[in-house]
Amino acid sequence: MDKVEHIGIAVKDLALSIPLFEKLLQTTCYKTEIIDADKVTTAFLKTGNTKIELVASPSHEGPIQKFLDQRGEGLHHIAFAVQDIEAEMQRLRNEGFILLDEKPRTGADNKMVCFLHPKSTGGVLVELCMDKPK
Repeated sequence: MDKVEHIGIAVKDLALSIPLFEKLLQTTCYKTEIIDADKVTTAFLKTGNTKIELVASPSHEGPIQKFLDQRGEGLHHIAFAVQDIEAEMQRLRNEGFILLDEKPRTGADNKMVCFLHPKSTGGVLVELCMDKPK
């Protein structure tokens, strides 16, 4: 894994959370995106070399809404950049980690992604990210 790609924060309302994090981080939201397959809307902010992804559920259903209902707003996941997502997925399978995705799928911010089950990562939802090939 090359570096932390972004930190994901689950929020109830992007309209309220974006200005809050813009003030907190002294930066502006540079991108919002709807990921229909995951039933999420995302907003990205960058401070220094760190990206923050705010993740909300636009339809009050799906995995983010379930997370919000159970735990409330807060840290949702940490994402790591990888050069070869399929090779990294195989390496992690071989090491005994539980992958939530059998193959890489399209995620936000022009990435291919795969999530690892928190049961196998010390309670932390981990995302692998690789830029989509051009």
